Amino acid sequence: MGRKRHRHRRPLPRPPEGTSAVGFADWLGHSGEILVLCETPSGFALFNYDGVQLFLPNAIEDVWAYFAWDYMAKDVVMLREFQTFEDKARAIKLKTGVSDQLARMIKKWLLPGQKLAVGKHEYKTTIEASLGISCLCDDAVMELMWGLKNLMKTLVPGENLELTKEDCLPVSKGMMIVLKRHGIDVKPEMVNRQIVEMAQGLYECDWCVNKHVGSLQDALKEVSDINFKDWDPLKLASALKIICYPNEKCKYEIFSDDELPKLQALARSSEGKFFENTCLAIYNEIVWAYGFRDKVERRLRFLVEEARKPNTAEVGVDLPEKMSTSTYVDKREGV
Repeated sequence: MGRKRHRHRRPLPRPPEGTSAVGFADWLGHSGEILVLCETPSGFALFNYDGVQLFLPNAIEDVWAYFAWDYMAKDVVMLREFQTFEDKARAIKLKTGVSDQLARMIKKWLLPGQKLAVGKHEYKTTIEASLGISCLCDDAVMELMWGLKNLMKTLVPGENLELTKEDCLPVSKGMMIVLKRHGIDVKPEMVNRQIVEMAQGLYECDWCVNKHVGSLQDALKEVSDINFKDWDPLKLASALKIICYPNEKCKYEIFSDDELPKLQALARSSEGKFFENTCLAIYNEIVWAYGFRDKVERRLRFLVEEARKPNTAEVGVDLPEKMSTSTYVDKREGV
């Protein structure tokens, strides 16, 4: 008689796009926490991670950014176990399934019904068939795997072997999207630690600038019929500063001859409708982020040009360890 087949419950289908974070957490189970299987040069490591992050809007652009700096990554992943394997190639194979050593390692940490993120589609197929474990493997998971590899020395201190150049490719799609948005052309093989760190600084500046757009637009809609559909965050924040502080210095030159008088008139009719100190704080934060972003862009372009040169050593980077990204609240829901 052949071996008795194990019956496994079919996992519930993935929720549709637009599902809330709470909905994805319910689908993932365990408050959204997943187990992550990361392949290393000499074996495999298991981490815990908030899987909901993989399903949020813009996950591709956001996940990687937590893995540019050690202190940030340690806040979002937790190493559970690392093991070396004498013959890593045999640990997961389509024909033979999952080795006993790896199966025991996974089952030791996997909670009932918990999902496992893996870095290769063949791993997903093999583990699901052999162990009946529901696996995740998509572009967002690849961003997570890239991040774990980027900081492997810190996150897997027991791994003594170095990643090869091939192991580091492909690079983060999210990072490349950010660089491309700013017109910075980087070939994957040119990416080094400093470019990653500065790209994360650029991402932070973009986030700092864009996080207030919705609330700024809502605030202006409440008091004005001016068409500000195509205004950038700096222009939106400057408009609100003119309304709240009409006598203070502002970037008047970014407004047309028609727009400026209308905003100055609104200063009189809108008195008391906003928390003025909050509006000023948002304006100052956006002005700071614009200025700092310009510096980061210039530094990145320099680093990319240096990376184009053969046998060029990495150049020192001067970037604050932590950037101010405070959130402000006012009378309504934003400004």
